Amino acid sequence: MKILSSELVHLGFGKYVRSDQVTAVIPIEEERGPGRRTFVHVQGQSDPIIASRAEDTIVRDLVQEPREVTQARQQQEILQDLLVNLANVNSTVRRINRDEGSLDLDLLERRIKQVLEN
Repeated sequence: MKILSSELVHLGFGKYVRSDQVTAVIPIEEERGPGRRTFVHVQGQSDPIIASRAEDTIVRDLVQEPREVTQARQQQEILQDLLVNLANVNSTVRRINRDEGSLDLDLLERRIKQVLEN
């Protein structure tokens, strides 16, 4: 975790706080909507700041997730999207791709499932 006093965290709509002064990030559950996503508690303030950004994006900015972790998550999301799309390819198109184009969509689908299971 990389929280520095010199780092500002964007809360949305021109609001910023120092990352080392954030004590809690809590999603707004009632009356949540545009401009009202997260309560951000800041050291030395009795009332939380209402942030327009979602709690997960604020936390990600606070901890500055390593690039490798972000890329791995994005790659998994892409594989999941691809798996969903492959499920919609009918058997005739699969056969043509395998026989004429040397692209075995069944094999590809199985390999993606194996990767996502691990």
